Amino acid sequence: MASRSLNRVILIGNLTRDPELKYTPAGTAVCTFGVATNRSWTTADGSTKEEVQYHRIVAWQKLAELCGKLLTKGRKIFLEGRLTYRTFTGKDGQQRSITEIVLDDFIVFSDGRRTGEPTGETTTSAVTEPVKEEVKKEIAEETVNPDDIPF
Repeated sequence: MASRSLNRVILIGNLTRDPELKYTPAGTAVCTFGVATNRSWTTADGSTKEEVQYHRIVAWQKLAELCGKLLTKGRKIFLEGRLTYRTFTGKDGQQRSITEIVLDDFIVFSDGRRTGEPTGETTTSAVTEPVKEEVKKEIAEETVNPDDIPF
């Protein structure tokens, strides 16, 4: 019997740069970007310390195209993915290794700007609002027969 395992990463952080959307020769979309996460703590002598970790994120296919459209530097996001490790030979001939998070899902929290400043962008809530209205209309138009309810 095979044992179960789990490779899951969950982060909340800010984008360190604009996403870079590219396409493979086969036409598959791939998007890379960076996310920074912060941690702060108080030492025994009462001083506050802060540590920042930087993460390399890679998204593929439709998710990559969404990242390219919705994400910009400074935006706060929640993301889920899995850790991957790979090695490659650098331009100088040296063997290099890299750790990446392959993105499975993400949620955009804000645009990274103070409230009240115009963004000039369409947010995800503005995009989903017409869809919500259509669903409400469909639900309102649907009639329910009390005899169809199983309880």
